[in-house]
Amino acid sequence: MRIIKSKSWYDRFAIRGYGQVRYNRLLETNPELKCEQCDKSWGENGGFFIRRLRIIFYGQISQRVYFYIQPDFASSVGSSNHIGQLRDAYFDVGIDKDNVYRFRIGQSKVPFGFENMQSSQNRLTLDRNDPLNSAVSNERDLGVFFYWAPKKRRELFSSLVSDGLKGSGDYGVGAIGVYNGQTANQSERNKTPHVVGRFSYPFRVKSQIFEMGIQAYTGKFVLLSTSPGVKKNAKSEYKDERIAATFVMYPKPFGIQAEYNIGTGPEFNKFSDSIENQKLNGGYVLLNYQFKFKEQLLIPFIKAQYYDGGKKHELDARSYRVQEYEFGVEWQMNKYFEFVAMYTISKRRFEDFVLRDNHQYGQLLRLQVQFSF
Repeated sequence: MRIIKSKSWYDRFAIRGYGQVRYNRLLETNPELKCEQCDKSWGENGGFFIRRLRIIFYGQISQRVYFYIQPDFASSVGSSNHIGQLRDAYFDVGIDKDNVYRFRIGQSKVPFGFENMQSSQNRLTLDRNDPLNSAVSNERDLGVFFYWAPKKRRELFSSLVSDGLKGSGDYGVGAIGVYNGQTANQSERNKTPHVVGRFSYPFRVKSQIFEMGIQAYTGKFVLLSTSPGVKKNAKSEYKDERIAATFVMYPKPFGIQAEYNIGTGPEFNKFSDSIENQKLNGGYVLLNYQFKFKEQLLIPFIKAQYYDGGKKHELDARSYRVQEYEFGVEWQMNKYFEFVAMYTISKRRFEDFVLRDNHQYGQLLRLQVQFSF
């Protein structure tokens, strides 16, 4: 009789991670130009900066149960940097043996937007776009999501990352879920969870790979912070809903990535000193090309973005109008080390109860090194 031994814990458990170090002050023309959503080393008082330092614990602990835990040891809270903070902590529970249907339970990325789903380890530009990332600060929240993807689509999602094509990862062909709606690491503040749905389908046309998607969410958001004297409704609660479209042509070797969203959310109105529900819209286009030299990879890219609307997670649901252009190149020496140089031309209007008529224009050269392990 043959005895089959069960796998040891270390056969079902893995650790990996990455770190990013930046410098944003070269060729800077305006130290008042800042981006709270991007990183805290933009502009005045910025310097060498650890943007991310993440260690990921993950594993398929049984045929139908998968876990993923990711802390970040380079978060910023107020004026303090290098604070440890939870990013992901979830379990995937498969309904069938191939995990074609699965539930994701815990804190994880909300399935809204392609670039939001992309790991910062794989993304070309140093920061996510304002238009869609403003929907879900830090891309994550606490909830339950149901994902569906046929086995072949799951394999394709995986290969789009492992083959260096800057895929978003496996977040299903179809997704639907409920989540708190207050963004990551925030307590729920009402009894109305957000609801999100997404459909994104990758497919081949001869040697080229495309992906098209549509996603939407709706809920009620309770303001996180407001200035004394600003006017708001009695519960500080506002309608929060968006719909977005995605188009991706993967770089083989030329690539295009574009997204656009419209919606309604809280936004500061300086003419009435109040926070009101207002319309928002914006999107981006990213062009890139891959040059391969043996084991090395060189990817020049251009990105343009526009956003007009509020940012609910910032003070007073700060009002924004962003026009920005980025030109850069990513050099991958190998899979463990890469370098990015990116020149940014930015026009940003960001206003709240204290900062009024705050229009900042400027240019800067941004550098980043990334190591993976």
